[in-house]
Amino acid sequence: MYKLLLSWRYLRTRFIALASIVSVTLGVATLIVVNSVMSGFVFEMKTRLHGILSDIEVAAPLLGQISHPEVHMRIIRDVLGDDIQSMTGVVRSPAMVTFTVHGRQMTQQVMLLGIDDESFGQVTDFHPYLQNENKKEAFTFNLEESGYPEYVRDSGWEYRRSKAQQQKRIDLMRRQQQAYYDTVAADYIADNPQLYQQTAYTSPVAASDDDRAIDYRPLPAQAPDFDKIHSSNQGLDASEIPATGSYTGRDGKTYRKFKPYDPHAEFRTQPAAEDFFDPEKDQHTGIILGLAISKRKTLDEAGNKRDFYMVRPGDDVQVIFATVGQNAKPVSENCTLVDFYSSNMHEYDSSFAFVPIKELQKVRGMMDPLTGDSTVSSIQIKMKPGADLDKARDALIAKFPPEQYPYDIHTWQDTQRPLLSAVNMELTILNLLLFMIIAVAGFGILATFFMIVVEKTKDIGVLKALGAPSSGVMSIFLGYGMSLGMVGTGAGIALGLLFVRYINQIAEIVQVVTGQEVFDPEIYYFSEIPTIVSPMMVALVGLGAILIAVLASVLPALRAARLHPVEALRYE
Repeated sequence: MYKLLLSWRYLRTRFIALASIVSVTLGVATLIVVNSVMSGFVFEMKTRLHGILSDIEVAAPLLGQISHPEVHMRIIRDVLGDDIQSMTGVVRSPAMVTFTVHGRQMTQQVMLLGIDDESFGQVTDFHPYLQNENKKEAFTFNLEESGYPEYVRDSGWEYRRSKAQQQKRIDLMRRQQQAYYDTVAADYIADNPQLYQQTAYTSPVAASDDDRAIDYRPLPAQAPDFDKIHSSNQGLDASEIPATGSYTGRDGKTYRKFKPYDPHAEFRTQPAAEDFFDPEKDQHTGIILGLAISKRKTLDEAGNKRDFYMVRPGDDVQVIFATVGQNAKPVSENCTLVDFYSSNMHEYDSSFAFVPIKELQKVRGMMDPLTGDSTVSSIQIKMKPGADLDKARDALIAKFPPEQYPYDIHTWQDTQRPLLSAVNMELTILNLLLFMIIAVAGFGILATFFMIVVEKTKDIGVLKALGAPSSGVMSIFLGYGMSLGMVGTGAGIALGLLFVRYINQIAEIVQVVTGQEVFDPEIYYFSEIPTIVSPMMVALVGLGAILIAVLASVLPALRAARLHPVEALRYE
């Protein structure tokens, strides 16, 4: 009983004990906060890495092909059995995306993925990362009327129709302006025939010599000054000039632009108006771009950051990629941007673009036009929850040995193993470094106890003279160390959990006080600081802190136990 009383007295009355408790408290709280935040980051990172990657992938070499994918899928299903949840074929090709921004062409390198509308969303977490709400529920490569987020203003069909109408007005103005200048040029030529070489062509539909198509070619360095002609013209209104290419000069003759004569015109099928592509009601092949491909950060007049989208849903882009085969050549395809893809992983959002797999197979030459047989770049497999991915991978490698099949078979963890290993190593080293904080507190306890032993030499001698055994004296200091560790650990766990609970609010307070952004979502791609508290981690940290405190008190306790009562009381 006297051991507990003395331990409690030392803990309650010694100020140096408070310093030791604070050291243990801060060390434990720091470990809990850091582990919780790092666990949250690792979990979110793994979730997003796995979001666009299938569980297992059977891939051909870059620019290679897997022939007869249906046969391969049937073999894979026979090998893996009921563990398979879904499969899909994917076409992968490096490509360049080109679009116009304020009259300037912008080119972005991307990885173009041809995906199936129905099965790709069953193999990967593709649909939740789409920005259009309608496509999250029923995915298609069609442009939507609504459902786009507010931060992407003027998107969809309304934006596309408005842009097409504006372009038509611009084209009409250009044709009228060209017709106006044609009329001005004809009048100038009629007034200055000595400056030009005249070559006349008789139109096959001309009724007389007054209705001819004449090509006037100006001599070098003798082109008219249209600005001066325009200022001296007698008030001609460009809107009154028909945009058909025919006009009447001052000489009274009708001039038309020369058109080559087509003797087979009557045998050719004349296209109807609805056969022509109309951007007001038609779209090209749909394409989905990673959000970071279009989004750029700019500063407004007040110096605040804002997002600028160089291209938005409803705009047309040009995609350039290579065909397959020995005689590969570059081809281009016009596409209409229908949505953005945002996984909040910059590696994906800045490089991935998605198009319908059948369109990409057709343009790249991966589809036989006669039989309809097609090839793919990879087969992606979704396993049922709880399935052993490594075991399934090894089974497929055994079925498709590298000596016979040039396939790369891997799990999503194999693909991201370097990154995941680096993160785990970073977490391990960080824990070791932070655990040294508690070790420092343990050395503080060690030094404190040695001072107490020296200071309490007389008391120890009296206790041993009264019959206290060495083990009892040793238990006093061990109990003292354990009590310091338990109190400090309890306070540290409470402080750490409280800090984790309100970490985002604390970050906002620090941001207001310091004037600097503590957690920038644009850098970390999280709307708030992610945290995950593991009960096992909290228990291990607490037990470790208590163990360090007890171990720090062992040497002082041994020294106190070895004191002889005669030696302890000799100088008293």
